[in-house]
Amino acid sequence: MPVISEEKRNRRIVPPPPVLPGGDGGDGGAGDFGGSFPISKGQLGLWILLTAIIMLFAGLSSAYIVLRGLPTWQNIALPSLLWPNTAVLVLSSLTIELSKGAVRKNQLQAMKAWLALSGVLGLIFIAGQLAAWRQLVHAGVYLPSTLQSSFFYVLTGLHGLHLLGGIAGLGFVLFKAMRNRLTVFNHEPLKLCATYWRYPGGRRRRCTN
Repeated sequence: MPVISEEKRNRRIVPPPPVLPGGDGGDGGAGDFGGSFPISKGQLGLWILLTAIIMLFAGLSSAYIVLRGLPTWQNIALPSLLWPNTAVLVLSSLTIELSKGAVRKNQLQAMKAWLALSGVLGLIFIAGQLAAWRQLVHAGVYLPSTLQSSFFYVLTGLHGLHLLGGIAGLGFVLFKAMRNRLTVFNHEPLKLCATYWRYPGGRRRRCTN
């Protein structure tokens, strides 16, 4: 029978440390759910919100396609500002992606500059949308004038509200950036804002053509 020394008998077995939630603590991978869940709370909440928004736009798009075939459908002349305004929106999406690329390269000043430019472009888009509505009003086209005018006002109005939410989120992200709270290892708010910014603009543009 083996002899167990006094030192081994008195030695306490120390259990391994527990795995704490919070993932890698970096870029928001597993995030608040730990390694057992692939996305963070912020990502989950954002995708639930975007799913609701996309379903709303998809429903309106389906109604637009069905009603467009009615004999009573009357086309309207779309505002000339629609296309430059769309170009501004596409450019703002590009600048947000450039800000993400800058923070990944640890170019924090460039990230702040691209974020600020994205916010300015978003405000220009909102101003352009209001100007496009004024063009329609001057042409005598109002919300109840035709089915297409109703869809145009509703869809562009909802998209404007969507973008206003994005501008508010972008302002929050820019505030954090100015306080040096976004780094190459921790910039999930910027990623969430960029994801929100990209949706659901494409559906709105297709339905106003």
